[in-house]
Amino acid sequence: MTGTIAEVALAGLFLVVSHIGVSSTGLRGALVARLGERPYLGLYSLLSVLAFVWLGAAYRAAPVVLLWEYRPWQAWVPVLVNPVALLLVVAGLSTANPSAVGQAALLDRPDPARGILRVTRNPFLWGVGLWALAHMVPNGDAASLLLFGSLAVLALGGTVLLDAKLARRLGPSWDRFAAATSNLPFAAILAERQRLSAREIGWRRLIVALVAYAVILHLHARVFGVPAMPG
Repeated sequence: MTGTIAEVALAGLFLVVSHIGVSSTGLRGALVARLGERPYLGLYSLLSVLAFVWLGAAYRAAPVVLLWEYRPWQAWVPVLVNPVALLLVVAGLSTANPSAVGQAALLDRPDPARGILRVTRNPFLWGVGLWALAHMVPNGDAASLLLFGSLAVLALGGTVLLDAKLARRLGPSWDRFAAATSNLPFAAILAERQRLSAREIGWRRLIVALVAYAVILHLHARVFGVPAMPG
């Protein structure tokens, strides 16, 4: 099976199932109770690394099976989407979030949804998901669709499963936070349950995201073998 599209599909399925099947089900609690929190996190991290390594190796070894021909306009999709995706990732990683590990106490604050959380309560996962979806457009071969599709399913499906898990675990405190925010970006703002605050997001996060974007554009051809910009 090595060097086949089937292996990419199997590796992508393993990545999604190993994450969702462990972290979003009762299996996580059973493993923590049996192993302890730190050993569980160590084993889970190792499993995650192995899953990503396998998917990457399978993708590199897979044959090119085109599903649609490349057109120069397609490359503009990630060029235009990725600055937004990077801002979500940067702001998501640097903003205190009640959904993050060990930060549930933030739900007791008068206003737990600040900054990028006013846009979406799952900014990091949405950033990864948008990045993956945008890369599916100019990469019209089967292996690329399986690679980026797996990452999109893992990230965007993860937003729904994470919300459900925290609702079960945190109860009314999470329900109040969820009612004042939204999973889908800008949904709570459009429903007038939240307001956009560029000041809370901060210029520093925007600058970091733009610098990261510029570095990626510059190194994309050298690292990945294809230029990021059309033409």
